[in-house]
Amino acid sequence: MKVLLYLEGKSVLQKSGIGRALQHQMHALDLAGIPYTTDILGDYDVVHINTYGPRSLLLLHAAKRRGKKVIMHGHSTREDFQNSFIGSNLFAPLFGKYLAHMYKKADFIITPSEYSKQLIQSYGVKTPIVAVSNGIDLSKYKKDPKKEEVFRKHFKIQEGQKVVLCAGLYFRRKGIEDFVEVARRMPDVRFIWLGSINKWIIPRKIRRLVEKDHPSNVEFPGYFKGAVFQGAMTGADAFFFPSYEETEGIVVLEALAGHQHVVLRDIPVYHGWVDDQSAELCHSVDEFVDSLEKVLSGQVDKRDAGYRVAQSRSIDLVADQLVKAYQQVLEM
Repeated sequence: MKVLLYLEGKSVLQKSGIGRALQHQMHALDLAGIPYTTDILGDYDVVHINTYGPRSLLLLHAAKRRGKKVIMHGHSTREDFQNSFIGSNLFAPLFGKYLAHMYKKADFIITPSEYSKQLIQSYGVKTPIVAVSNGIDLSKYKKDPKKEEVFRKHFKIQEGQKVVLCAGLYFRRKGIEDFVEVARRMPDVRFIWLGSINKWIIPRKIRRLVEKDHPSNVEFPGYFKGAVFQGAMTGADAFFFPSYEETEGIVVLEALAGHQHVVLRDIPVYHGWVDDQSAELCHSVDEFVDSLEKVLSGQVDKRDAGYRVAQSRSIDLVADQLVKAYQQVLEM
C-alpha cells in the first residue's frame, strides 16, 4: 500500500493547522512503515486529500476515474469557514454545499473529532467517516530550558514578567477580538499572538485590530516555528485560546503537550476530551479574565490532567488509527 498525501496551496496553508496536520500524517505513516508520496504524478493506491480547492476537486475526480481509493480529510466545515476571510459569511452556504459534494464523492472521510464528524454528517453525507485526532508529537513539546531561553530572548521577556500566549490565524472566528479585550483589562500582563496571514484577505476591522487598534501590552509578531514556538508553548505563563469554532484545535494539543496552563472557550468540539479538570473553560470576557488571573496567581493548576489528554492523542496512537483507516479503505 502506498499513500498520496495531497495539500493544495501549501505556501499558504503550511502555517495553518491543516499544514501541521499534513506533517503529522507523514510522521504517522513513517511510524507505521507505510510508504507515501506527495507527487500527484507518482504511483499510489490511496489518495488522502487535505484541501478543498479546484485542484483538490480535480484530483478527487481523476483518482476515481483511475480506480484509486479516495480519502477526504474533514478539516473544514461550513461552520469554521464563517468569520474568517472577507466575504466568508456570505459564501458559507455555498461553501458548505461544495464541501458536501467533495465529501460525498470520496470513498472515506477522516475528520479530527466527533464534533466535526457530526457536522459533516448533518450535511447529508453518507460516506463512511471516522474521527481520528490530528495527533501530537509529545517529544517536540517536552519542556526544554534551551528552547524557552530562545523564546525569552527573542521577545526580550524580563524576569518575573507574566506572558499569555495564543497561536492562530488572524480570524474573527479565532476569538481575536476577545483576546485583545482581555488584554485591555489586564494591562500588567504581556499578550502575544503567534501566527499570521495575508492581511488583505481578512476584514478591515480585524486588520486594523492587528495593526494598531490594540493596547500596548498586545503583540502580533507573526508566524514562528521550531525552538521559538516550542519554547513559547512551554515557557509562557498560560495559553489562552478563545476560538469560537474548531474541528479539533492542534494548538490546544500542543499547549497541553507542553504541560501548559490552558484557558479555552467552552465550545462543542472539546466535549468528550477536554473538560474542566484539564483546562479552564469559559464563556465570556469576564470569565476569561477571572480564569487567567487564577492561573497567573497560582490558584489553579490543571497541567497534569491536561498532559494526560495530550497523551491520549499522541502521534503513536494516531498512527495505528490511520493505518486501520487506510486498510479499511483498501478493503472496500
